[in-house]
Amino acid sequence: MSLRDVDNQFVWHPYTQMSDWRKWSNRVIVKGEGFYLVDSEGRKYLDGIASMWCNVWGHGRNKVVKAMTEQLKNLQHSTLFGLANGPSAQLAEILLGLARGMDKVFYTDNGSTAIEAAMKMALQYWCNKGRRTKREFISLEHGYHGDTIGAMSVGYIENFFGAYKPLLAKVHRAPSPFLYKNRFENESDLVEWCLEKTEKLFRKRADRLAALIMESGAQIAGGAIIYPAGYQKKMAKLCRDYDVLLVLDEIATGFGRLGSMIEYLAQRSQPDIVCFGKALTAGYFPLAVTLTTDRIFNVFLGKYSDNKHLYHGHTFSGNPVGCAAALANIELYEKNNLMQQINANARYIALRLREFAGSPIVADIRHKGLLAGIELARNNKPITILKNKERINYFIMQESLKMGVHLRPIGNIMMVIPPLAIGRRDLEKLLDVQLEILRKVERLS
Repeated sequence: MSLRDVDNQFVWHPYTQMSDWRKWSNRVIVKGEGFYLVDSEGRKYLDGIASMWCNVWGHGRNKVVKAMTEQLKNLQHSTLFGLANGPSAQLAEILLGLARGMDKVFYTDNGSTAIEAAMKMALQYWCNKGRRTKREFISLEHGYHGDTIGAMSVGYIENFFGAYKPLLAKVHRAPSPFLYKNRFENESDLVEWCLEKTEKLFRKRADRLAALIMESGAQIAGGAIIYPAGYQKKMAKLCRDYDVLLVLDEIATGFGRLGSMIEYLAQRSQPDIVCFGKALTAGYFPLAVTLTTDRIFNVFLGKYSDNKHLYHGHTFSGNPVGCAAALANIELYEKNNLMQQINANARYIALRLREFAGSPIVADIRHKGLLAGIELARNNKPITILKNKERINYFIMQESLKMGVHLRPIGNIMMVIPPLAIGRRDLEKLLDVQLEILRKVERLS
């Protein structure tokens, strides 16, 4: 079968209404060239969403791919159940050098399962200490942590997960520091109110709370909500004051997305447990990690008969090919001074966003690093349906593909979230296309 003969009718796509998909999208991606995706008809699209927020170096041959290829020649997979493998041991040491304050690395294979591991660690930590009443979680409104049962429980978004509510655990919600359409006039008043409400929950439930789980630095799927300065640091202090574990989710926000390699260090908020994924392997292999401290780890030690060890694991935990990819990826970060490039591109995005701010339908812009959310509304109402009866998110996706860029908004929020190593020329094209689409939406809304 030739690439042009690829038939996509048998694939059920994630987060996609398939009856709509069949009407307008028949593109099948068959290869990558630089920061572009190429379909079976030879059409090229700039990867404007970093292949779901994870791609670093673009697509094609590079040192990460070479490292994976070499690893495949030697060892494709070896379980971590009772054995070790070289790449996973080496990567763990490198990660702990980056994520200061952490002492142990637990391997999983995607962000959701990294969160599940973190939740089980938090619950069993208190159980092993004999404090079995501490079995509840608190998380933030607008948070998102993945699509498995525990992750949906702590990152509940009604539109996404309403049908699955019978499966989910009860979780307490603290307010998110989201200034847009809030009654507060400035961020400092909003932060103080959020902290006050959170502390009230802590005072009431501290003897039952196992952990607070929150994204680190920003909430992405919840609408590109950037935390005000000092907020996360104060949340970490609340956790310490009330003896509640702090679990940070850096799956999407770590490794440079917000301008820092390790976001919790920039936020000065030391966690008890932290999760990384997505850009960890440059987006080339499913691998995620849950890091924790010796304070947590040591409580799991004892005699086998004590039954204190962690009952969690995955077939492909610490897969050596994924670990080889991550090792090569981290080496390229340093060799290419990627963080410096990210911050230079972040400044360029900030300048370009001024052009968007003048639009009559741009109600709010939230930006940090290589993440921006552009909220589209008219008369304080989110724009969801255009005059031509088309849904705005479909319109943006279709128009961008016509212009050679792949975009995927979050409802009425246009997202700027490119591959982390994107060059200036491609970044300029990405923003030019989004600005052109914005002008079209203006006329149709």
